Amino acid sequence: MSAQPTPRRARFPLRDRPGLVWLTLAALVALAHPLVPAASWLVVHLVLLGAVTHSAMVWSTHFTQALLKTPDSLDDRRRQNRRIVALLAGTALVLVGVPAGWWPLAVTGAALVSLSVALHGLALRRRLRHALPGRFRITVRYYLVAASCLPVGAALGAWLAHGLDDEQHGRVLVAHSMIMVLGWLGLTVTGTLVTLWPTMLRTRMDDRAERLARQALPVLAGAVSLLAAAALAGHRGVALLGLAVYVAGLCWWGRALLAPTRQAPPRTVATVSVLAAAAWGLVAVVLVGVRLATRPSWSAVADGYDVVAAVVAVGFAGQLLTGALAHLIPVVLGGGPSVARAASRRFDRAWVARVVVVNVGLLVCLLPVPAAVRVSVAVLVLASLAVFVPLLISAVRAAVAARRALLERVADGPPTLPVAPGLPAVAATGTGGQVVAGMALVALAVSLGVAAGPPSTGSKPGPAVAVQATGHTTRVRVEAHDMAYSPSAVTVPAGDRLVVDLVNVDPGSPHDLVFEDGSGTSRVMPGRSETLDVGILGADTDGWCSIVGHRQMGMMLHIRVTGAPPSSTSAASELALPGPQTQVDLTHDVDPGFRAVNATVPPLEPSREHRVTLHVRESVLDVAPGVRQRRWTFDGGVPGPTLHGRVGDTFVVTLVNEATMGHSIDFHAGEALPARVMRTIPPGGRLTYRFTADRAGLWMYHCSTMPMTAHIAAGMFGAVLIEPPDLPAVDHSYLLVQSEAHLDGDGRTVPAGVDAASASADTPDLVTFNGMADQYLARPLTARQGQRVRLWVLAAGPNRGSSFHVVGTQFDTVWSEGSYLLRHGRGAGGSTRGGAQTLALAVAQGGFVEITAGRPGVYPFVTHQMSDAERGARGAIAITP
Repeated sequence: MSAQPTPRRARFPLRDRPGLVWLTLAALVALAHPLVPAASWLVVHLVLLGAVTHSAMVWSTHFTQALLKTPDSLDDRRRQNRRIVALLAGTALVLVGVPAGWWPLAVTGAALVSLSVALHGLALRRRLRHALPGRFRITVRYYLVAASCLPVGAALGAWLAHGLDDEQHGRVLVAHSMIMVLGWLGLTVTGTLVTLWPTMLRTRMDDRAERLARQALPVLAGAVSLLAAAALAGHRGVALLGLAVYVAGLCWWGRALLAPTRQAPPRTVATVSVLAAAAWGLVAVVLVGVRLATRPSWSAVADGYDVVAAVVAVGFAGQLLTGALAHLIPVVLGGGPSVARAASRRFDRAWVARVVVVNVGLLVCLLPVPAAVRVSVAVLVLASLAVFVPLLISAVRAAVAARRALLERVADGPPTLPVAPGLPAVAATGTGGQVVAGMALVALAVSLGVAAGPPSTGSKPGPAVAVQATGHTTRVRVEAHDMAYSPSAVTVPAGDRLVVDLVNVDPGSPHDLVFEDGSGTSRVMPGRSETLDVGILGADTDGWCSIVGHRQMGMMLHIRVTGAPPSSTSAASELALPGPQTQVDLTHDVDPGFRAVNATVPPLEPSREHRVTLHVRESVLDVAPGVRQRRWTFDGGVPGPTLHGRVGDTFVVTLVNEATMGHSIDFHAGEALPARVMRTIPPGGRLTYRFTADRAGLWMYHCSTMPMTAHIAAGMFGAVLIEPPDLPAVDHSYLLVQSEAHLDGDGRTVPAGVDAASASADTPDLVTFNGMADQYLARPLTARQGQRVRLWVLAAGPNRGSSFHVVGTQFDTVWSEGSYLLRHGRGAGGSTRGGAQTLALAVAQGGFVEITAGRPGVYPFVTHQMSDAERGARGAIAITP
């Protein structure tokens, strides 16, 4: 007999599916994080803003209806769907707009999210007004207060995306995160668990539950308000007090959950996951409290805040959502206990092992372990959470099959199965074995991480000198800071084993320690440490930091062995001097689809305040035809984005470091205290640089992290074009930024790196305009006969200036470093019919020249330092009739 239609309550796609989509996207972004800009931010917000916010809204609606039993007409499915669609659209806009730096898009998304949750709150209030008196109306009041928190938190999030200075960013970040996590999500969860937790445990509710929940609500809501207001006002002590009051309110409320837990301890994937989530939520609160109590400033509170975000997103939100859905989905599918059991069995597959992997793995990730270990364990944790998605799909299919079989049996005769309320507890068979399996998986991930990364433990042979082992270990603490190790030299008796505890106390950059034999640490992030077993030593040796340029800056650790003859000078003890330079064939055929970097000056915007977000990224780019280099960039291109403004304009630039090492930024166009805004920020860090352009000029900006030769040579530079007030319009305005490239490799078989030693010695392989040699020979600039052409030129270096010349023409206008040297043929002395042949620029100087396009043809341009022109600093202007 054919099955009857599935009950309507089991079909609500907009309620059930979006959360799974957001979770799946979060897992994919996390696994592909090296290729995704702002991956950490995206993962956190895909989980919290995407999956958890959606679930909080739709399931609080579900629980409100279940508690109040009001008519569906008060908030029918069509209205709910409109709110959900608005929430999905708003979330998508935020997730695109913030990483891309499109602030209007982010604001629009935040407004849509706020509107959808505000309408959700109004719908709950309408149900509450029309409901008959009954128990646990307090749960709905929790939802109403929570819904009032989200628009405030969303507005603060949009403010964060707008770009703030470091101190303000730290204050707004704490306020935003606490309102969203403790207010919107925290109050929704606490209001729900009052009734849901005993139901999940299948036991009796504490008689005090409603009274305790009613007493705790004003305490929790007041604490969130106090914490957020204190953070915005900059009072860390008061903010810490607000956090303590919130914890006290939770403890008072949580007494209602103790009796049910003692009566029926958690034994299912749903209950254990929710309990673990609550524990990690408390850990996150403690972490925030420690930061507020110990960090010297709000910017320091914000530094490394991604640790708190990871605990909230994975430990708290990820487990809470999967645990709650593992209980709710079988219930809302309907069909009776047999159908619910069929679905629950799918969720219970290897659940103990999965819970062990998530919680133990997250704990390992928070410890000071090597980066490779952290990555391998994180992948395992994410996989364990992500497996919930296929399990849910499998559970729904199993429930549908069980319901179909049940309906067929009902059609054939009266049911023989007993009908009992609730779901039977699922026995956790083989729990001990699953715990062991989960721990083994985490141990395997740790082992794979150790094997994949640079060796950091175990017996490593020292220099190949015969020596009798003493059996004694010399252990030293070495701090890395400011391009140096402290101490810079270590004395070890011959035959001793040397163990180095490398501690990175540099606030801005990761560091490592490597030795000639290949042993070494992974990159140690600021504030973290790693232990390296160097091995048994019989001769002097040296270690160094392998991050590009750090060794050239003198970041070396000298190991001196006593009681043994000194070894011959190690190759590691001498800085690598540049050898023969890479021979780059600039006549290499150009691909027909090749596109040159657009040299047209971007248009001048009407706004007098320019807000820009620059993302530091490591990108593989062409530096010559057929030659590729792994470059360090602002926003993925070389040069970085051109900022165009007028005298008096204000620029608010947010720098986000998405690279693997520390970087910084220095704007020549504004005056600022270097120690405040030009400091190096670590991977994942951000700062805001605000300046007013008081003077006209073509100004350079660049990374100022040492060694600057390497960072600028790798591509970290750009231009700020501030027009003089009387600048006339022209037909074409082009910008050419000259710089040098230093290749560590040939760049043809695999992308080359940057050769820091070559950059320091000023022996470039290529000299380029706009980051690529000869590109404007392959794709010339264009003008029509008789048109006026302005050519802005900036010498970015790092070491060489420019003597810019256009072959076959003369300049009648020359403007350099803020003033005219020649204007329409009139010189400074008032002479007429004057002309110029070059624009002479020292390193970091800029200016422009103008020509009137003459007879049709191709006019080459070069730097007249001919060796640099032959290295690629050349191009052409094609003039057409």
